[in-house]
Amino acid sequence: MKNGLYSIHVTLLDGRVGKGSGVVVFRDGKIVGGDAYLYYLGSYTVKDNTFKGEVLVQRHTSSPDANPLFGEPSPVGVGVSGTFTDTRAEMSGTALVGKASQIFGATLRKLADID
Repeated sequence: MKNGLYSIHVTLLDGRVGKGSGVVVFRDGKIVGGDAYLYYLGSYTVKDNTFKGEVLVQRHTSSPDANPLFGEPSPVGVGVSGTFTDTRAEMSGTALVGKASQIFGATLRKLADID
């Protein structure tokens, strides 16, 4: 994955309905990001034009009106993998929310380079 700031747009798969979006930074094997309700911290490795990693998603703000994906009060572990070019990435993953797995797909678009 190229170092940079990316927009991320997530869609639940496997017959479930749900979407989410935010921003995420990939830099030298580290992942950080968030949205209005959640933040993400993790790590990744790269081989050729593929990447895989682990992310911990945790809620930072509660809302009676919103139900964020993976928005449990406890941290949610997420395994991800994907492919990338210089400007985009396609990612899939599985989040363990409570005792249930949520499978999702995500599209990332590079917004800015990060040295």
